[in-house]
Amino acid sequence: MKIYTRTGDDGTTGIIGGARLSKADLLIEVIGEVDELNAALGLARTSVLSDTARTLLPRLQDLLFQVAAMLADPKGVCGMTIGEESVAWMEGEMDCLTAELPELRNFVLPGGSAAAAQLHFSRTVCRRAERRLTQLTLDHDVAPVLLHLINRLSDLLFTLARYENKVSGTDEILWSAK
Repeated sequence: MKIYTRTGDDGTTGIIGGARLSKADLLIEVIGEVDELNAALGLARTSVLSDTARTLLPRLQDLLFQVAAMLADPKGVCGMTIGEESVAWMEGEMDCLTAELPELRNFVLPGGSAAAAQLHFSRTVCRRAERRLTQLTLDHDVAPVLLHLINRLSDLLFTLARYENKVSGTDEILWSAK
């Protein structure tokens, strides 16, 4: 099977259900942001040290594929759904990680170990996806759980970056107003 179809050469792309949209459509932009976030997590996976991150990241990537599928299927043809239990799962993972970290009293400068820096970068990609998804909700019906999930994911990525610094023995650089 060939990877190319030439059907997008006119600046359109297909979504689930057969509709074709401009590649400049906000829905396609949001799906692209989610895809970019997934790729950023794939890059982070190449550097993480902890078993926790090695376990979490593929599961998060799978969730992002589900998010993209739900977005690409506005009529619900495929029946893909994500429940609030996925958000609760992320909150539980965050709580476990946070319990092992020093209390946060300052902003943390993004960086530290290579893995933490990639997770911080992934967090910023996640925030951008969240902003675009929020914009999409102004004119489209979007399942509220998708906003909850993307918002919580950025928090989890921040926490996971801090955890990776701890595991690698890398000190966090705290920001303080001068």
